[in-house]
Amino acid sequence: MPLVVVAVGVLILLFLMTKLRLNGFVALLLVAVGVGIVRGIPLEKIPDVLSEGIGGQIGDTMLTIGLGAMVGRVMGDSGAAQRIAGKLLDLCGPRWVQVAMVLSAMLIGVTMFYEVAFVIIVPVAFTLVRVTRANLLWVGLPMSIALSTMHSFLPPHPGPTAVASAFHASVGLTLFYGLFIAVPAGALIALVWPRLPFVRKMNPSIPTGLVSDRVFTDEEMPGMGWSLSVALLPVVLIAGAAVTDLATSGSGPVLHFIAFIGSAPIALLLTLAVAIWAFGPRIGRSLDEVSASCRSAAQAMAMILLVIGAGGAFKQVLVEGGISDYIKHTTHSWSLSPIILAWLIAVILRVALGSATVAVVTASGVALPLLAGSGVHPEIMVLAISCGSIAFSHVNDPGFWMFKEYFNLSVIDAIKARTTYTTVLSVLGLGGVLAMESILDALNV
Repeated sequence: MPLVVVAVGVLILLFLMTKLRLNGFVALLLVAVGVGIVRGIPLEKIPDVLSEGIGGQIGDTMLTIGLGAMVGRVMGDSGAAQRIAGKLLDLCGPRWVQVAMVLSAMLIGVTMFYEVAFVIIVPVAFTLVRVTRANLLWVGLPMSIALSTMHSFLPPHPGPTAVASAFHASVGLTLFYGLFIAVPAGALIALVWPRLPFVRKMNPSIPTGLVSDRVFTDEEMPGMGWSLSVALLPVVLIAGAAVTDLATSGSGPVLHFIAFIGSAPIALLLTLAVAIWAFGPRIGRSLDEVSASCRSAAQAMAMILLVIGAGGAFKQVLVEGGISDYIKHTTHSWSLSPIILAWLIAVILRVALGSATVAVVTASGVALPLLAGSGVHPEIMVLAISCGSIAFSHVNDPGFWMFKEYFNLSVIDAIKARTTYTTVLSVLGLGGVLAMESILDALNV
C-alpha cells in the first residue's frame, strides 16, 4: 500500500536523524532513494528524479532565501535591524512583542510567499530576541504561524490562486472570504502556541552567522527612515506587482516591467543593492565590510539550502512513485460533504507529498467533479482545499526544514512545534469554511 511506504519512509528518516544523528541532507537522500526503489521507479531513473526534485526546490528558493539572508545580514551588521526592533519595542513594549510580530507578518504575508516574507522578517525577530533575551520561539513562532496562514489560505499565493482558476472562482471573493477565516485563526494560534508547555520547554539558540552579535549604540545605527524603507522595499515591490496583476487584465511594457521588478528574486536583488549603498558607503562603511556580511550570510545558508533541496528530492520521489494517483483513485468513491471531502483530499495529499502547492493543485483536480450540482460556492471549495493543504507539515515538506534550521530545532522539536500548529490551523480553517458557507446560504449570496 503506497501510504504505508510513505509512513515507513518517514519513520526511517526520523530514526536516521534522531537516533543515528545523521545529517539531514544525507538522511533525506537515502530515504528518497529507498522509497523510489520500493515504489518501482527504475534504478536508472532515480538520479534524474532526485535531481529534478532538488533542482525544482532549490530553483524556487535559492535566490529568494540567499538574497533575503544577505539583506538581513547587511541590515543586522549595520544596526538597521536593531533600529527596527528597538522601535517595535518602544511602540508595543516587551509585553506586546508577539502582537507586533503577528501584525507585521500578516500585513507582509498577504502578498508574499512564506519563504520570502520569512527571510525578510526573521532578522528583526532575531534582534528582538537578543535585545529582550526572550525565548527564540516566543518571538519567532508567532511570526511563522501568521506567515503560514496567509501563504496557505489566501490568493494571490500560488496554491489558492491555481485552485481558484481550476474552479472558475473569483480570486477577489476568495481573498475577501478567506480573510475572515485566516486572520482570526492565524492570530489565535500565533498567540496561543508559544504559551503551550511543550513549546515553552524548547529554548533554541539563534543559528550562527545569520545575525550580528554586536549591540549598537543609538549613534552607530542608521536612521529609522532608511532602516524601515529598506526592510519594506521588497514588500512594496512584490505587493505592488500582485495588486497590479489582480486589478488589470491587459498587457504592455509598463505592466511587464512591474511584474519584473515585483518578482521575488528581482525585488530582493534590488533591495540588496540599495541596502549595500544605504548601509555601506552612505554611513561610512566600506564595501569590503558589506561584502563580508554577504559572505557570512551565504556561508550560513549553505547547509540550510542543501537540506531544503533534499526535501524537494523526497517530495519528487513520492510524486513519481504514484502516490498522488493512488490517493485520487482511493478517494473517488467516498461519500461525504463536498467541502469536507475536498479538505480531506488535500490533507491526505499534503501528508503524503509534503509540498502544499503540489497537494493543493492535485486536490483541485480530484475535487473538481464534486462542485457540479453541489450548490457549494466555488470560492468556499477553494478555501476548503487551501485549508487542507496546510495540515501536517512534516519531514517531506521543504518548508519544515526551513523552519527547523532557522529556529535551530531538533527534528522532534520541529515536529512538535510546526506539525501541530499547521494541523490545528487546518482544522480551524475547515470550521471557518463550513461557517462561511452557512452564512452565505443564509444571506442567499
